[in-house]
Amino acid sequence: MVPAGDITELLERAETGDPAAVEQLAPLVYEELRALASRFLWRERADHTLQTTALVHEAYLRLVDQTRVNWKNRAHFLSVAATMMRRVLVNHARDRGRLKRGGDLNRVSLEGVVTVSEKEDPDLLALDAALTRLAELDPQKVRLVELRYFAGWSVEESAEIMKKSPATVKREWSLTKAWLLRELGSGEAS
Repeated sequence: MVPAGDITELLERAETGDPAAVEQLAPLVYEELRALASRFLWRERADHTLQTTALVHEAYLRLVDQTRVNWKNRAHFLSVAATMMRRVLVNHARDRGRLKRGGDLNRVSLEGVVTVSEKEDPDLLALDAALTRLAELDPQKVRLVELRYFAGWSVEESAEIMKKSPATVKREWSLTKAWLLRELGSGEAS
């Protein structure tokens, strides 16, 4: 892994408009972005049409196009990358659902189905809507969901990125999961 200081320096130079810094940055963060993208896609259905490389490239294009971000360090860059990847996946899901007559969804008869897994991941669009509501209440909780759920980072890694203690992150994660479960449950009922 490349030292965080090198990446931070390149981010600062890229922010000032140095094209050489952007060129040097790409190969240094590419593997980290690929790992992040594969953790995002791990939760998606098996026949998902967006591949890891496409997600990395789309997110990277959005990242280097950021003009209002004051890059603090590598952790900040990866945190924003997680947000960008979430947005790419949500937009992809929306686009699929917009196709004429219900999108490109497979219709499955539930006749004869005995049980449905309780551990099934929530619908990405429903989760995004819940996160949008949560952002109005507490944007830091949304960031925590992006780091823990989408990016798959540990409590310790998330605590380091958010500059909080692991105990605080654990507590906030428990509260946030409970809030999301309630929101997603009420969304299914209505």
